Amino acid sequence: MSPEILFQTHLIFGYVAWLLCFGAYIWPRLKAMEHFEAQRAIATLHSFRFFGLVFLLPGVVGPDLPASFAVFAATWDFSTGVLAMLALLTVRIRPLFWLFVVAFNLVGFFDLILNYYHAVQIGLPAKAGEFGAAYAIPILFVPVLMITHVAAFYLLMRSRTQVGRVLTGEAVVS
Repeated sequence: MSPEILFQTHLIFGYVAWLLCFGAYIWPRLKAMEHFEAQRAIATLHSFRFFGLVFLLPGVVGPDLPASFAVFAATWDFSTGVLAMLALLTVRIRPLFWLFVVAFNLVGFFDLILNYYHAVQIGLPAKAGEFGAAYAIPILFVPVLMITHVAAFYLLMRSRTQVGRVLTGEAVVS
């Protein structure tokens, strides 16, 4: 089996496994939480995105991992992690917290989308072995990051709708 097929299979199964786990264990708890606490939990997970800097570490990734991919992925992951940490650091200043929640989710979501696009453009799945020890990041970590970004956006839209209903005097049913 080619490296490209193996990588794509791993990626698909990474999403399937995380979707099963997320649907059974994480999503029911996030939906039951107050929106602030749910976003705080998601920010905590994304605060570890500084780990994407590993794509720049010689010896961890192969020498032929395309630098254009590695630098872009590392920079945007790091930025997302910093924004998530800023959200966590500003939990007592709610307007700033919400600003950073929106910011890290937008930056992080577009980081992942652009990384997928860029990876396909440069044929990265065929060179998946160049990820070296960092191979686990796109297979195990990226799927749960993407899933939680989607969940965060859903929760943000849901809370915005509920706030609007309260402000207009409509009954809110959860």
